[in-house]
Amino acid sequence: MSEVTAGKLVDDLRVLVADAEALLAATAGDLSDRAKAARRKAAESIENGRARLEELESDLAARAEAVAADATEYVRENPWQSVGIAAAVGLFVGVLLGRR
Repeated sequence: MSEVTAGKLVDDLRVLVADAEALLAATAGDLSDRAKAARRKAAESIENGRARLEELESDLAARAEAVAADATEYVRENPWQSVGIAAAVGLFVGVLLGRR
């Protein structure tokens, strides 16, 4: 899963949980048996969503730390190649921005 996709998924899950909580709060006054059952099921789904969201966030953080550690290790092992790559990227970005 790419970092952008994972980040968007986490954001979407946060919005979904917030919307579900708002829906539960809005239907709190309905005391029918069907409404109570629906609210109970929704509350369980919200808790599952929160748990999944926390799991995704920790997984995303672990992956980011691993990528940062790999990048640091590469730069320490290949300092001149890293400088060359950074210079090439800087030149490329400079050319792109200079065209505007």
